[in-house]
Amino acid sequence: MPANTAAAIARSCEFSHYLTRLLAARPEEGERLERQLSQPFTVEDMQDFADWPALQAPEQLAPALRRLRQAVMARLICRDLNDLAPLDEVVATVSQLAEFAVRQALRCACASLPQYGKPIGEDSGEEQQLIVIGMGKLGGGELNVSSDIDLIFIYPESGETDGARKISNHEYFTQVGKRLIALIHDLSADGQVFRVDMRLRPYGDSGPLVMSFAALENYLLSQGREWERYAWIKAKAITGDAEGLNQMVRPFVYRKYLDYNAYGAMRELHAQIRREVARRDMADNIKLGPGGIREAEFIAQVFQLIRGGRDKTLQLRGTRATLSRLADLRLLEPSAVEELQDAYAFLRKLEHRLQYLDDQQTQTLPAAPETRQKIAASMGYADWDAFQPALAEVRRKVSRHFEQVFILPSEDSPDHPLSELWMDVADQDPSLRLAELGYADPAAVARQLKGLAQSQRYLQMPLSGRKKLDALMPALIEVASRFPNADDTLSRIIGLMEAISRRASYLALLTEYPQTLQRLASLYSSSAWVSAYLSRHPILLDELLDVRVLYAAPDWPLLASQLEAQLTQADGDVEAKMDALRHFQHAQTFRLVAQDLAGMWTVEALSDQLSLLADHVLDAAVRHAWLDISSRHQQTPSFAVIGYGKLGGKELGYASDLDIIFLYDDPHPDAAELYSRLARKLSTWLTSATAAGVLYDIDLRLRPNGASGLLVSSISAFRQYQENQAWAWEHQALTRARFVAGDEAIGEQFEAERHEILTLAREPAKLRQEVLDMRQRMLDSHPARPDDVKNARGGIIDIEFIVQYLILAHASRLPAFTGNTGNIALLAVAADAGLIDRDLADGARAAYRLYRRLQHAARLNERQKVEVDNTLLAAYRKGCLLWQQVFEQALDFS
Repeated sequence: MPANTAAAIARSCEFSHYLTRLLAARPEEGERLERQLSQPFTVEDMQDFADWPALQAPEQLAPALRRLRQAVMARLICRDLNDLAPLDEVVATVSQLAEFAVRQALRCACASLPQYGKPIGEDSGEEQQLIVIGMGKLGGGELNVSSDIDLIFIYPESGETDGARKISNHEYFTQVGKRLIALIHDLSADGQVFRVDMRLRPYGDSGPLVMSFAALENYLLSQGREWERYAWIKAKAITGDAEGLNQMVRPFVYRKYLDYNAYGAMRELHAQIRREVARRDMADNIKLGPGGIREAEFIAQVFQLIRGGRDKTLQLRGTRATLSRLADLRLLEPSAVEELQDAYAFLRKLEHRLQYLDDQQTQTLPAAPETRQKIAASMGYADWDAFQPALAEVRRKVSRHFEQVFILPSEDSPDHPLSELWMDVADQDPSLRLAELGYADPAAVARQLKGLAQSQRYLQMPLSGRKKLDALMPALIEVASRFPNADDTLSRIIGLMEAISRRASYLALLTEYPQTLQRLASLYSSSAWVSAYLSRHPILLDELLDVRVLYAAPDWPLLASQLEAQLTQADGDVEAKMDALRHFQHAQTFRLVAQDLAGMWTVEALSDQLSLLADHVLDAAVRHAWLDISSRHQQTPSFAVIGYGKLGGKELGYASDLDIIFLYDDPHPDAAELYSRLARKLSTWLTSATAAGVLYDIDLRLRPNGASGLLVSSISAFRQYQENQAWAWEHQALTRARFVAGDEAIGEQFEAERHEILTLAREPAKLRQEVLDMRQRMLDSHPARPDDVKNARGGIIDIEFIVQYLILAHASRLPAFTGNTGNIALLAVAADAGLIDRDLADGARAAYRLYRRLQHAARLNERQKVEVDNTLLAAYRKGCLLWQQVFEQALDFS
């Protein structure tokens, strides 16, 4: 701050003719400035400026509001020009002044119509209040210092007033709206408070001044246009029922899906602005011209329109806050956001200095040399020649980032070389050209392409969607041809195109991001399972956009916190929570399979990651399903999920079922009923098919007493069952069980009980026979076949039975056997203890790894069987030899 306030005021007058005139006309404002320049002009200051409740008549309120504006402007100009007020203070203060003025004007307008009484809703019978909606920069809290304000007037219900002269609510609020506008907008000797613009209301200038909720909802549903979605992002109810308005408008602005059509709509709106700028020769307009304020705003808002329905943290009104959030979500690089933030602040600062000159709503650079010098000096530059390159660099940065976000091939760019092939496929045979591209069976590929082009699904597509598909197909035909299995790759891609053909947003995504086509084709070439998964869940196409995220190893604590934030956002909406869990699980699965195909994971490490994913999903599901139980007696449930089988052994595959049981430990008299309800609800959350798909299939048959037992058991009942009633095969299952989600104290009790059961002394001969009998029962229902690595003799089940037998027979003297470290590690423990031959153990371990890899590869290519070769037969032999040593029973693996 300058050494004295007088010098600060004098310096400000050098750059503001408006301030000079104001202080000359109102010396008291100069005195006020000297006393209060060091402090921002707060809402409390505005309230204390006058005895507002006493100003009942419009002729009393109007001059007071104008004098308030003069006082606010005087202090803002001086604080800003002397670097005492950052941009956020400037725009917030002007926005707060506008909101304050609107509320005072509404109060006065209503008070000036006593003859009509109060407007009463015909449905509720309650008094109605006008909802004044601030649009544009007012709604975003980012007004400039000489801005007009965009308003819309809405009232909740139709009806009529209850006064001596009854009129409809529509007529009443129309009169109120007109008086409110006059109080703020009309020019007087003291100027005006703000110019009021009502053109953003439904139907624009030709529409009614006020509308009911019902009329607004009908308009948005039936006639709302894409550019209006952009406008309503910033809508803020300054008075009245803000939440009711938000609930109505939010679905119009924010789609539940990722809405990549927003690119086209925003691009067209920008093109219209550019055409108008060119027509009116407005290149020097720092708001609408190239690299101007509007382009920075568009960058923020297109991401809001695309993703705001899925991620409510993007449902922000302010540009700067939205840009910061985009950096947090890594939707824009933090360095890019930093450049945009700096550029936006620079341009807004310049905008204000242009407007301080004469209190005019202008964003155009001056032509007069003297004025240019003032602007340059007020921005901290020696002269215009020094300032102009800095401004040009700022605008170049904004333009560059805008083009990176919105770039599309020019409409004048040449057609794809294969465009003619696709467009003529229904009438001409493209087999020869397809053969040249490398397709093995070009006639079959041609039939598939012709089938798509002649399908009702394609022919009935909207023209805009068909154009997008027509633009994509030539590129997809080309990119698929580069893979060794080109025919399969294109066939799978055609399946995807059929699945998304009526989902214009997904077509728009692939059109807007042509670099994703290579990644898409690579995945579709590598795995039939992946292609089917992506076609079932096309929302995952979004994952292809950023390879940094797609191929980043999971940060589970961060991912878990993000999932929790999404679930918290959906508080009270069970369907939204279920969908959030599904989107999360599908996205993480897709990232893992992409990384798997890129060679980033061994099968064992991948299974660990898939198991961790299931753990986090189950943990979140338990907590939030419990919150949906209205009669719960505590905030968190004393309830745990125990995983068995592949989940328990951390050997999950991409489509594995979850073998789980539910335990609780709670003395509350209603505990059994409450946790049974939680178990049923959790099962529903996991297995129900919603619009987002299915989360997991679950198997609950390993609970005490199996399918006939209680859905959930107390930990004491579980302990009693395991110690007194459980069969040997249930103790076998316990070797691969672990606590996965819920109450950790119950998890510790379970692990202690598991250890206790597994270390019981058992008679080896009896145990051996029980294990052999169980294996035979399994063979009776699933005969051994060499092409089935799970059930084949010497295969997966046999090796698992060997490990389970060794644990149950010897853990009483080898407690290390109770560690849930996986079959491969436990075979090494047995060999170290001398229980099995070292060479046989190593052979079985290698065989088990081979089986897991083959099983995994078969899953990725949607095959039930594996190819039987000498390597596989040798692995079976190793498993059989170990079986023979442990069980003294010869096996035929052939």
